[in-house]
Order: sequence, then structure tokens, then C-alpha cells
Amino acid sequence: MTDAVNSPPPPAARRGLKIALAVSVALNLAVAGMVAGAFIKNGGPGRGMPHDLSFGPFSEAFSPDDRRALRQGLMDRAPEFRANSKAAKAEFDTLLATLRASPFDPVAMQSALAAVEARTAGQLELGRVLIENRITQMTEADRLAFAERLEAGLRHKRRD
Repeated sequence: MTDAVNSPPPPAARRGLKIALAVSVALNLAVAGMVAGAFIKNGGPGRGMPHDLSFGPFSEAFSPDDRRALRQGLMDRAPEFRANSKAAKAEFDTLLATLRASPFDPVAMQSALAAVEARTAGQLELGRVLIENRITQMTEADRLAFAERLEAGLRHKRRD
């Protein structure tokens, strides 16, 4: 009876877990890229907003309409992104000061990194919610086509 409890999961379960993990990592990277783009690009009519969003492996999987809708979701939150951009600058200024301080204070550096992490986690969550909402709004046919394009893009990236 203890053998059943301690035995490894069947191969199908392990494969499903690997796929879920890969999709989770891909989603996190896509959102991180999107958020990083929002902070890097500044100026113009969408001040503080990215002009060219990268959704990582989702970029090619999303249709142009999907990408426009996601971009609009970010634009609708432009004041929030501008505030976060200012906070990010302040946090990195603090981090740079702690890195250059003599004597070096590891606790101050850890505190600065924790502030960056906390703000970034909020931005990642916003991106994830926008992506989830867009996928949820898709018709079944659109969602299946999206899944095929995403899988093809992930397969292509593995070969590189």
C-alpha cells in the first residue's frame, strides 16, 4: 500500500506537468517582456507606454486584433503605468546608490531589490490578467487556432 503512495506519477501525468510548467514559464516571460517594454519606451502620444509590445511566445500566437486589444488594455491603464514607471526609476536609483555605496550594505541592497520585485510582481499580474481576459473572450475556434499557433511557435523556439 505504501508503494502506491511513493510510486512516481504515470508518464502522462509527468508530461502534462511539463507542458503546464512550460506554458507557465512562457506566460511569465511574455508578461515580463511586455512590462519591460512599457518601462523602456517613453515619449510620444502614449507617453510611458510601449509602442511595440512583445508578448514573448504569444506575439505570433495572438492575432493582430488580439495584440491591439491587449495594447488598448495597457493604454487604458496609462496613468498606472506612468506612476509605476516613476516608481521603477526611483527604485533603480536607490538600487544603484546601494551598489555604489562604500561601505556596501547588503541589507540595503536586499531592500532595494525587494521593492523592485514587489512592483514588478504587480505589473506581471496585470499583464497576466489582460492576457487571461483576452483568451477567455475568444471563441472556441479562435482559442483553438491560438493554441495551434502558440504550440507551433514554442516548437520552433525549441529548435533554435
